Amino acid sequence: RLAAMREQMLRQAGIEPDSPEPEGKKKRVVYEKRKKGPTAAEKKAAEEAAAAKAVEEKRAKEAALAKAKEEAARAEETLEEEEPAGDWDEVDWESKAGEKSSSTSWVDVKGEEKDDDSDEYSESDLDSDEELERRIDAARAKRHERYQAALKNRSKDHLRSPICCILGHVDTGKTKLLDKIRGTNVQDGEAGGITQQIGATYIPGPEIVTRTKCLGEEQVEKMNVPGLLVIDTPGHESFTNLRSRGSGLCDIAILVVDIMHGLEQQTIESLNMLKMRKTPFIIALNKCDRMYDWKAIPNGGFRETLASQGEHVQQEFKKRYDDAVLALNTEGMNVALYWENPDIKSYVSIVPTSAITGEGVPDILNLLVQLTQNMMVERLMHTDFLQCTVLEVKQIEGLGTTIDVILINGTLRDTDTIVVCGLGGPIVTNVRALLTPHPMKEMRVKGDYLHHKEIEAAQGVKICANDLEGALAGTPLFVLGPEDDEEDLKDEVVSDVQSILGQVDKSGEGVCVQASTLGSLEALLEFLKSPDVKIPVSGISIGPVHKKDVMKASIMLERKKEFAVILAFDVDVSREARDMANELGIKIFTADIIYHLFDQFTAYMKKVKEDRKKEVEMDATFPCVLKILPTCIFNKKDPIVLGVEVLAGIAKVGSPLCVPTQDFVEIGRIASLEKNHKPVDKAYVGDSVAMKVNSTTALEASRMYGRHFDHTDELVSRISRHSINLLKENYRDDLTKEDWQLVLKLKHLFQIQ
Repeated sequence: RLAAMREQMLRQAGIEPDSPEPEGKKKRVVYEKRKKGPTAAEKKAAEEAAAAKAVEEKRAKEAALAKAKEEAARAEETLEEEEPAGDWDEVDWESKAGEKSSSTSWVDVKGEEKDDDSDEYSESDLDSDEELERRIDAARAKRHERYQAALKNRSKDHLRSPICCILGHVDTGKTKLLDKIRGTNVQDGEAGGITQQIGATYIPGPEIVTRTKCLGEEQVEKMNVPGLLVIDTPGHESFTNLRSRGSGLCDIAILVVDIMHGLEQQTIESLNMLKMRKTPFIIALNKCDRMYDWKAIPNGGFRETLASQGEHVQQEFKKRYDDAVLALNTEGMNVALYWENPDIKSYVSIVPTSAITGEGVPDILNLLVQLTQNMMVERLMHTDFLQCTVLEVKQIEGLGTTIDVILINGTLRDTDTIVVCGLGGPIVTNVRALLTPHPMKEMRVKGDYLHHKEIEAAQGVKICANDLEGALAGTPLFVLGPEDDEEDLKDEVVSDVQSILGQVDKSGEGVCVQASTLGSLEALLEFLKSPDVKIPVSGISIGPVHKKDVMKASIMLERKKEFAVILAFDVDVSREARDMANELGIKIFTADIIYHLFDQFTAYMKKVKEDRKKEVEMDATFPCVLKILPTCIFNKKDPIVLGVEVLAGIAKVGSPLCVPTQDFVEIGRIASLEKNHKPVDKAYVGDSVAMKVNSTTALEASRMYGRHFDHTDELVSRISRHSINLLKENYRDDLTKEDWQLVLKLKHLFQIQ
């Protein structure tokens, strides 16, 4: 039995036993061989091969994963993107695909051929890059040619709907006026009474004809335009850039002026912007119903309504109208009532209106149609070349993520492949559905939508498609046609974002800024750059605040602690991000209106400044020169109590004093000051105060008035390089020009480098 066990163990180890087998046991030997001989060896070899393959796959996987992480990090730095789950899923798929190809090529290539192959690969890679660049340039040139050809094919008989903007000061009645035009009410959805997002309303031609019938002979004879598309652009001054985008889109604007208040700050700003962009506009002199004893004719023509008013109402209107005209003339504008306009090209037409009762609304619609179809035919001629801008990205129940766009020119079809700019780079996707609200409804209001096979400009359109979660509002949209190059359109679509991202110096000191859309981010950056604000920015991002944004802001804790702040404009903050911010000491300020954000940050900076002043109070020595009053010597030795007059600078409690004329002998620090028997912290030039000086060392305690100095000597604050730096950092605004000149004199006196 022992022998059999020994043989079995040897065979399991792969060693053939030396001793011959007895004849009777042949069957057993055959059985044993069949059971484990070749099978065990094959199994072991298979296991070794599998282990080697697993190690090899693991290496390839790690390399692919590292590469994917590196690319993701690089993309995050350049585009400040979010981290949606979809993107990481794609990275995983890509890395698996890369893993597969890299592992097969690695196995197929022999060791001695590897160097040659890698050289060939790099050369071909270089060639392909150059080829790609040439292809993109060629596609760009072709696209420009098609654009020029489309311009030549336009016809005066085929006009698109004019796009109209409403601008003006906050609370002048912009949204109310638009509500009256379309008979809806979206004002309740506005943040702080200020319109926060661009909305669009299409008013069909037949509806305009119906609404303007009350004007009689003044009504437009023939409608050549299909209708009007009105963009309700925010009028608050903090939305300059969103408004600039709006003005860039619009063909004609309505500037709303409150007849009761005349021109206001943002009205003037909007006026200047319209002049700068050379956008034609009319002026709606709103809130006429606020005049005393005004008798309303709902939705009537204004001339008829004004004629039916009492004499005192007409006189009040004349006075208020004249005031508004004078203010507009001061701004360099020639204006006149639209029915008295001597020259429509030189004078801006004024339409008096009431957004509450509707007087003047038919006049506005009539005038907009008249001006656009008579004066702007060239601009309104329809072209097949697509011009489209993303206004908003929305989650809609049952539809998923959709984008609201303004189609300015061209045609959109439900079979198109579109290219839009996203948080993580360009997004290429297929249109699933083209939806429009019912005519006379505003795009921001929920309701049933109309489905379309194709839509012609100008329209507000909702597009349903996959992968739109990261799309950016305020960027252009392109359709990928058969003759277009995908890479060319991708470059074109992200160029706008890259120009904004390029404005921020990421290496410097400043706050981090987050906003909901590209337009609002631009508005916030412009606001922070303005001379009255001047808040430096070191990082920007679009979308909700996540942990990675807090980590990015935490860099400032080492550079400049007070700038370890995130200004989140109209975006959500995740709970994890909020917890991490509290842990690291990062401040997150959130607001729906830019001014509220600025107020929060200003209050925070003021507190930080005050706290820092308290910290360095004893070390920041203010410059001062004091004259001793000989009749006011109250105590000659420590603590010395004297009456002094401030000749120059500021005498502050805590300032160390010395006597330059007595070899700079130091006598101690100012312990307290009294003026008219009341304690004060500071005494200024011309003040006579009682001063107590406490010694800080044994040597200073031995100083005496009469022995070491007397009333003929001046006392001077003992400044140092450290104290000068502290003054510069924390008290720059507290010192006058004369005080800084005194600092320079004392710097030379004490020979400070």
